[in-house]
Amino acid sequence: MALLEDAASLALENSDIPDVDAIIVGSQTSDELAKVANLGTRLADVLGLSGVAAWRVENSSGSGSALLEAATLAVRSGHYSNVLAVGGEKMTDKPTPVTAKVLGRVLADTEIALGLTMPSLGAMVARMYMERYGLSRETLAMVPVKAHANGARNPLAHFRKEVDVGNVLSSPMVADPLRVFDCAPISDGAAAVVVTSQRTDVEIAGVGHGTDRIALADRRGNGLRATQLAAAMAYKDAGLTPEDVDFAELHDAFSILEIIDSEDVGLFPRGEGWKALEAGTTGRDGEMPINVSGGLKSRGHPVGATGLAQVAEVVWQLRGQAEGRQLDDVKVGLTQNIGGFGSNNLVTIMRRV
Repeated sequence: MALLEDAASLALENSDIPDVDAIIVGSQTSDELAKVANLGTRLADVLGLSGVAAWRVENSSGSGSALLEAATLAVRSGHYSNVLAVGGEKMTDKPTPVTAKVLGRVLADTEIALGLTMPSLGAMVARMYMERYGLSRETLAMVPVKAHANGARNPLAHFRKEVDVGNVLSSPMVADPLRVFDCAPISDGAAAVVVTSQRTDVEIAGVGHGTDRIALADRRGNGLRATQLAAAMAYKDAGLTPEDVDFAELHDAFSILEIIDSEDVGLFPRGEGWKALEAGTTGRDGEMPINVSGGLKSRGHPVGATGLAQVAEVVWQLRGQAEGRQLDDVKVGLTQNIGGFGSNNLVTIMRRV
């Protein structure tokens, strides 16, 4: 609870919103790993907000964006004026196999029965993309290299040390072709935002939410259809197009996902995302910066907080408050957050007012 309390307190202090009338909390693993439930009521209690509406949203690793969506729709409906959205996870105090088993329960029963894991599914997708579009292993390694370079500038990042392609390719194999440096870490952390009906300098312009078959083997088409559906919905909601986006925070739990995500949200044509990476287009000084925060790979991946951590980064960038990693003159930012292995995904678009 301490992580959630700290993040919530900072969000309230920095919001200039005197009162909230609802709290929405997101966490995937708190019941099993932290042995705590009834998070909404608990958080209201420790914050001295007992009496306000409070509930929990769970959407596996997409919980952060799902609870932001719930807060946004609650405010848009007019039923609530100021909603505190908080997501967090405490996972590092358990042995890695225990945490990995809990995280893996979001997969299809058939996949679990076959011994498949998140990394093995990520490896299958990586191998398929590499063979279909010509992505080399060396270019794929540029994703974590970029992530760590960006994370080194972020004081809140889990890892703040730069790596090179050699470090990535020599790290231990997890699931061929993915190595340790291709995979986001198990992290602790929390993030919070206040969604308000009052006019502020940053607007949640569009939200989108899509799903797909839970088992990877049952899906058809290229990329992650759930992201594609969510992106289309978010663009329509915002009245914007991919050409309007200045930068993005994408769900790079595995290095291949950043490339696939960038295509699914329309920033690059199918099969061209890796070329943009190779050309430096997605770097901090490129035309379409991606994961300036360090992404899940370097900033960290406390699953219930990840979606909100992406949103916080976009807000800081739009406000010119991302010290040490600030982008120049950005007006529209996009986040993409994955639930399960790409089966329940969300896209959020924010713009500077």
